[in-house]
Amino acid sequence: MPYFGQNQNILTINRRNFLQKSSLLAAGFSALPAMANSPAKDLIIGHGNFRYKVDAQWGTLGTSTPVKDCHEMVQDKHGHLILLTNHTRNNVIIYNKDGKLLKTWGDSFPGAHGLTLKDEGGEDFLYLTDTELHQVIKTTPDGREVLRIKDPKLKDADGNLRPFLPTETAIAENGNIYVADGYGSQYIYVYDQKGNLQHEFGGPGPADHQFHNAHGIAIDERDGTPKLLITARQKNQLKYFDMAGNYLSTIQLPGAFICRPVVHRTEVYLATIWSGDGASNTGFVSILDQNNRLVSAPGGLEPTYSDGKLAPVSQAITLFKHPHDVCVDDDENLYVPQWNAGQVYPVKLFRV
Repeated sequence: MPYFGQNQNILTINRRNFLQKSSLLAAGFSALPAMANSPAKDLIIGHGNFRYKVDAQWGTLGTSTPVKDCHEMVQDKHGHLILLTNHTRNNVIIYNKDGKLLKTWGDSFPGAHGLTLKDEGGEDFLYLTDTELHQVIKTTPDGREVLRIKDPKLKDADGNLRPFLPTETAIAENGNIYVADGYGSQYIYVYDQKGNLQHEFGGPGPADHQFHNAHGIAIDERDGTPKLLITARQKNQLKYFDMAGNYLSTIQLPGAFICRPVVHRTEVYLATIWSGDGASNTGFVSILDQNNRLVSAPGGLEPTYSDGKLAPVSQAITLFKHPHDVCVDDDENLYVPQWNAGQVYPVKLFRV
């Protein structure tokens, strides 16, 4: 079968036919669904030193500023929170930390999916990926376009045109732009700062250096050496590569269908969009410590290890539907945008 057909199957699993999966939780948690429709007042979730009080009403704006899928969120150097949604009435919504609306912009990104913030010489820039436009767009925080990377139109080994549905970017200090083609070819494309394609690595397959849903990418410098940390979502894995694209190692997170890794100080935060067997409405948040051990799972069961291996993880309460990203602010609070969750605004988790 041509690879494009294989990729369509991956995309179908991830985005379109998820409702065909069972929405029932494991026995013991079925008594909790009412939380999904409540403000969850005074609810505290998480484990160990990473526990949070839930505010499910944060940032709610109403019909004047609607959202569709809330995909990703970042905080800028001014403390403003920038939310990306694929609602073309306002693709970008900018809040303060109290949830007050500051500004909106954008009406031309129907497949808005990935949002990366990069300080370049003291000036912030946003990198958006759009899976419907098949493009990466670099803008200023107020929406002025700086660069647009289009489908490179490369062919696979059989001569078929590779699909290009980029899901995420990571930006190196030298300006190189790493594009994860997570809903497309499964390659990581490396561009220079002017948008010229330099090389690629990865691709579809079961080998260590290959991917099955390369959904997210980040640069991890916690040990002093920059490395790429890349999601292999359908395999419940994170994979390390050096900056040249050479495979280094894998972190196993059994049962966790993770979105992009968010490296913040000594931890890595991940939205787990599904858990267990991948049924719908089974998401939670995953937090890895400096040793890449899962130490807290807000909304999920407490992580346990045996002989150094993580036991399969799953949701504990039906607070989240399909969490798609985690934004960590400068007070260590979390914001959780959700995909396909009934046009809801991000949930805020106050660190306690």
